[in-house]
Amino acid sequence: MRLVTYEHNNILSTGVLTDAGVMDLPAASGGAVPGDMLSLLQGGGEVLAQAQEVVSAGTPIPLADIRLKAPIARPGKILGIGLNYADHAQEGGREKPEYPLIFAKTVANTIGIGEAIRLPRVSQSVDFEGELAIVIGTRAKDVTPPNAFDYIAGYTICNDVSARDYQRRSSHTAGKSFDTFAPMGPAIVTRDELPDPHVLDIRTLVSGEEMQHSNTKNLIFNIPYLIDYLSHIFPLEPGDVITTGTPAGVGAYREPPRFLKAGDTVRIEVQGIGVLENPVVAS
Repeated sequence: MRLVTYEHNNILSTGVLTDAGVMDLPAASGGAVPGDMLSLLQGGGEVLAQAQEVVSAGTPIPLADIRLKAPIARPGKILGIGLNYADHAQEGGREKPEYPLIFAKTVANTIGIGEAIRLPRVSQSVDFEGELAIVIGTRAKDVTPPNAFDYIAGYTICNDVSARDYQRRSSHTAGKSFDTFAPMGPAIVTRDELPDPHVLDIRTLVSGEEMQHSNTKNLIFNIPYLIDYLSHIFPLEPGDVITTGTPAGVGAYREPPRFLKAGDTVRIEVQGIGVLENPVVAS
């Protein structure tokens, strides 16, 4: 399934994205499936199974009549993994990390497909980072790698937008937590539709120019390892999002640097998930 949060007639709801449109899950299930994505995920496998059962029930709402939003408006946590592609570490003059480099993004800065990334007045070096993101579906504590996939609801795309000046002068969290700096979407693709997330092409374009092109097979720390490592530090809860890192090609390490400017459009493509595209505007 491709789970979405969408707006129709000024009302937010959860749905399943199909070729014909969006199937409203609360309506199709008689209210059994929540209209809030975080609540849906907290319902676990039973609610996901109910959603699967009603996908073919009723009539989808045409895509022209709805607006897709960030799949999870306020995730419990957004956890980032730094330098998880060797070529990205190399372009920044860094050694390949021995252990995952973990940071947090604030959860109030998520936006959906088509919504604007707003450039803060206080930063002149806002950068893009196309990433595969994991969405947790079951509470995970002290997980071992062989069982890690059991705790995943699905996958989405994230642009880990970063103000490099604030990242360097203060912290990763500061540089990556400005308002609108967590575009996500277009959907959460459930893990049954992506049985191997380590073979996915990932590409980022800025205003039509390709900036990043790699494959998730190049992750230094794979997904089971990340869930194992993180879940031994703190519990992972349904609706938590883990961004798995970005490949080489970010704007900061180009000659000359290519930071985002008003009028740009950032397009991120991840095989099997779709496209996340956002315009860039001045604040």
